[in-house]
Parts: sequence; structure tokens; C-alpha cells
Amino acid sequence: MTPQRSGLAVALLVAALPLLALAALLIGPFPLSPGEALSVLWRGATGTLAEGDRAATVLLSIRLPRVAAALLVGAALAAAGACYQTLFRNPLVSPDILGVSAGAGLGAVLGIFLSLPVAAIQLMGFAGGLAAVALVGFVAAAVRTGDRTLVLVLAGVVVGALTGAATSLLKVLADPYDQLPAITFWLLGSLAGIKTEDVLPVAPVVLAGLVPLVLLRWRINVLSLGDEEARSLGIEAGRLRLAVICCATLVTASAVAIAGVVGWVGLVIPHVARMLVGPGFGLLLPVAALLGAAYMLVVDTLARTVAAAEVPLGILTAVVGAPFFLWLLARGRRAWA
Repeated sequence: MTPQRSGLAVALLVAALPLLALAALLIGPFPLSPGEALSVLWRGATGTLAEGDRAATVLLSIRLPRVAAALLVGAALAAAGACYQTLFRNPLVSPDILGVSAGAGLGAVLGIFLSLPVAAIQLMGFAGGLAAVALVGFVAAAVRTGDRTLVLVLAGVVVGALTGAATSLLKVLADPYDQLPAITFWLLGSLAGIKTEDVLPVAPVVLAGLVPLVLLRWRINVLSLGDEEARSLGIEAGRLRLAVICCATLVTASAVAIAGVVGWVGLVIPHVARMLVGPGFGLLLPVAALLGAAYMLVVDTLARTVAAAEVPLGILTAVVGAPFFLWLLARGRRAWA
């Protein structure tokens, strides 16, 4: 794609994101007009909101936190997917590859099984994701033979399988009338019930992981050429790879902690971004993050409007992502990097 067309695609994406966010605020079982939304925002800014104002409750307490969470989760998963795919030079890699999602899922399911408060469940999900990656790193460091990247990926697959088995065991042991439905719904991913106090602690953590990735994007681009090429350009490949894995894991675990396990975003969105702006990681990373945020906004809006009952996010992302990925495999001509 030419630089002009890449620039046009980025400009359209930047312009579409606030429009999608506005639509997500207005659309839902209790629809709001733009005038009502502006009136609520004005009364909220001037401190003149009336007690029991239904429109204000819907806009400020329900939809605004959901929109903010959707933006964070979509950007985090897509950016992490782009990093993993570039780092491992493999188009099939996603945030699941190091066991992050499975580990976070196990932590959160354990929290639900122990009947902990929501904040504690989110914290355990976050800790589970980090623990899974730490275990993968330990196993990879202990195995000193063979290709290190391949060992790391295989260790991630094994840890993901073990944590998945532990999650299944907890589902078997859980109360079938109370805990099991909550576990099943959480594992499918959802932003229902998200509150401002859920988003505020997670946002700085996601930004703490995304900002270094954005600052290092040109070095990561060199790393995609291979370790020898990176070293010839004065880049310490091992340290940079470790830093990228830590940051991508941090944002993934944060996203899973508040939204549950939402699959396919980190796998499919980087491919779409690559089709828009090419494989250069310097532009690919911010475009993937913007595209992931926009995609999650659309999916979350559909989740609460397409049916009388809310549809879990993981179902919608799978319905969209699986056919799209099959199409990518069948297309198979465009180089991914």
C-alpha cells in the first residue's frame, strides 16, 4: 500500500473512532438522542443533575464505563497480538500463545469459586495471567537446548493446557446453580456490569504497558528481521524481546481481568491492520490498537442490542473472527511481514 493510501486509512480510522464511541453511548435498550446526551453531560458538568434522572444513570453510570472499557480492552488485545506476531514472526500467534488468557481465566475462575468480591476476582485474573507467563518464562529458561523461541511457544502451549484443565476442574466442583453459570459467562467475555471504579484502576496499567511498546515500535520493527540483523544494528535482541513480552502480557492480563476471555481480537485485528498499512511495525502498532478499540466498540454495542438478552463478547468475536481468519488462510498470497 502506498504511503498516501496508508495515511488515508489512518485518517479515516481516527475520524471513525469518536463517531463509533458516540453511537455506542446513544444506542441500547434505552436509546438516547444526541440532545439528551449533551443535556446530561452539561448538567453533570454544572452539578445540576436531578436525583433519579434515568437518562443520566444510563449514560454516566452504565454506558460511559462500558465504552471506556471497550476502548481499553480492544486496544490492549489488538496491540498485544501485533507484538506477539511480530516478535515470534508467526501470523498465527495471539495473546493466548504464552498462556496469558488461560492463566487470567484460571485466576478469575478461582476467585468466583471462592465467592470473592468482584475487585478481588479481577485482581486474581490479573495475577493469574502474570503467573502463567512467569511459569512459561521459567520453563523456557530451564530448557537450554533447541530454538529458544520455539521452546517459549511450546512452553506457553503446555502451560495454557494445564491452566485450562485446572479451570475445567473448578467448573466441575463449582455450585451448578450459582457459581457455574457465573464462571461460564465470565469465560465467554462480557462488559455487562462494568463500573467506573472497575475501569479507573485498570486504565493506568494498560497505558503503562502500551506506552513502552509505542516508544519501542521502531526497534521492534528491526527485531522482526531476526536476531542477527538486530544485533548488527546495535540492538540487544534478548532484552528487547523480554521487555516486549512483559508489556504485551501486562496489557493482555489487564484486559482479561475486566472483560473475561475475549478471543480472536488479538489474532484477527493485527492482520486487518497489516492489510491497511503494511507490515512496518512503526505504523502497524498504533493502527492495530485503534482498530481493536473500534472493533470492540462495535462488538459490545451489538452484544447488548441484537437480542433481548445480552450476548457474550466471545461468541460474537468468534462468529466474526473465525470466518475472517479462514478467508485469510484461503487468500494466503499476501506476505504478513
